[in-house]
Amino acid sequence: MSRLAQTHGLTDVQREILSTVRDFVDKEIIPVATELEHRDEYPQDIVDGLRELGLFGLMIPEEYGGLGESLLTYALCVEEIARGWMSVSGIINTHFIVAYMLKQHGTQEQKDHFLPRMAAGDVRGAFSMSEPALGSDVSAISSKAVKDGEEYVLNGQKMWLTNGGTSSLVAVLVRSDEGHPEGTAPHKSMTTFLVEKEPGFGEVRPGLTIPGKIDKMGYKGVDTTELIMDGLRVPADRVLGGVTGRGFYQMMDGVEVGRVNVAARGCGVAQRAFELGVQYAQQRHTFGKQIARHQAIQFKLAEMATKVEAAHAMMVNAARKKDSGERNDLEAGMAKYLASEYCKEVVEDAFRIHGGYGFSKEYEIERLYREAPMLLIGEGTAEIQKMIIGRRLLEEYRFQG
Repeated sequence: MSRLAQTHGLTDVQREILSTVRDFVDKEIIPVATELEHRDEYPQDIVDGLRELGLFGLMIPEEYGGLGESLLTYALCVEEIARGWMSVSGIINTHFIVAYMLKQHGTQEQKDHFLPRMAAGDVRGAFSMSEPALGSDVSAISSKAVKDGEEYVLNGQKMWLTNGGTSSLVAVLVRSDEGHPEGTAPHKSMTTFLVEKEPGFGEVRPGLTIPGKIDKMGYKGVDTTELIMDGLRVPADRVLGGVTGRGFYQMMDGVEVGRVNVAARGCGVAQRAFELGVQYAQQRHTFGKQIARHQAIQFKLAEMATKVEAAHAMMVNAARKKDSGERNDLEAGMAKYLASEYCKEVVEDAFRIHGGYGFSKEYEIERLYREAPMLLIGEGTAEIQKMIIGRRLLEEYRFQG
């Protein structure tokens, strides 16, 4: 283990899991990540390896065949995986958000039906909240569900669906005005539906189409898609929790887990960028000595390492807060905001240390430089995090005058 980003107070089981994951990353992910990323190729062998390790069931309770581990354990595993290749951590993240939402909000029948297969990796999860026209304004979603007997008919277009092609279960947030009179606050008339589908692209079930992958600057390998519903019929028993109108709260609960995940990804990418920078600085010579011996480079390395440590500490704090059963939107927002911003800065500093070689696709830092910007956007922009943080601070520090 590296000297940076150590986590104190872990159990023997947690340390063993992290050691196993780190070994897998070093041997199975880092050597092939850049080649697969440049080809935009789905990392099937890596995913199969994670499945064999049991990571798809990491946070799913033991009674459903999972490992029953904490959010902290999960976040530390994500940190290690992102250190190898951030796209792989995205494949895991969306799966776990859906599993977490099922565990927290699903009916007993829904838990019994989905969680054992999700723990085994036979069912892969994805969740769909965003739409082409709404950006960060979730309350403005226009996709809609209308009751028709014992089914709902869903229509609309969703955007930025990670695992859109490879998933077989999608948690989809739509408007559902049934039972909610006109004038009801938008966030109280939203419902999450559990939509089962075949993996792949095109029409994956009647009324549901997954177009081809969106071509992205970075975050390649993982499939990011749209989702189009045109008369999609979903049984009423596939409303998450069995009651309409709770979708917004269910999604926000899942997004808190997702923000800890994005913070962990930022930590992992930043750690890898630091490793590459400090290694290159000791290999490259200018003016008769290693560039690591130049004070300007030492200052840069010192700043990078400090940011890695700070981001890791905030991520761990947010995960532990959630594990304790307490509200953690403040801590998760702070961790996501800081880790993503610091990740961008650490990656850029490592890129600068590499000089002209950082611009070459032969060097791993080029890939990280394209991956880091996604973290500034995923699970809410920096501006959204600041809004959440500011509102929560005003709740905590209400002036009594």
